[in-house]
Amino acid sequence: MSFALVMRRSGLTVGRTMARFESTANTTTQKAAESAKQAAAQASAAASKATQGLSRVASTAGPAIANAAKGVSGALGRVGGRTGRLVAFVESQTPLVVYYSKVGLEMAKLVVKGQNMSPPSVSTFQTYFQNLWKQLQNPSTFVAGLAQSVNPQQVRNLSRTQVAAGGVLLAECLGFFTVGEMIGRFKLIGYHGENPAAHH
Repeated sequence: MSFALVMRRSGLTVGRTMARFESTANTTTQKAAESAKQAAAQASAAASKATQGLSRVASTAGPAIANAAKGVSGALGRVGGRTGRLVAFVESQTPLVVYYSKVGLEMAKLVVKGQNMSPPSVSTFQTYFQNLWKQLQNPSTFVAGLAQSVNPQQVRNLSRTQVAAGGVLLAECLGFFTVGEMIGRFKLIGYHGENPAAHH
């Protein structure tokens, strides 16, 4: 046998082996791809089943919780007297409180952003509250420090402008308190007095 013939036969053998290897690799790749597709389909089916189960639970629990809340508020609303009026008042004021708290929060965000304000650091909070806690634990030192800070000699040496500024500040505080009372009572004139016949 000639060398060329041996090489041709070995080339054919190598070619057949390579062809078999390629077909085996293609089959293995196809099987792996099919199993991956099946696993992905099973995972998506399980996820959709889980989502359906959660939505069923949420759709069942949501109305149940709402019905329970309505039942509780209805039972509290049926309570008569002062308690019933208080519950009705709280229920009527809740939307206003939620609305104005949201408005206040948004206004605070705008002010903080517009003024380039930043909250104090954690260490500032810690030192402030540690000092406050120490003063609450030992109020006698706080009272003694307050008594030392108010010196009678300083009170005698106040000028007329300082006394006038203090009077203006006191008038401002009294005015704000009065306006707050008017808003709180929804009346300009004082509290309702008791009926004199009720004393008998």
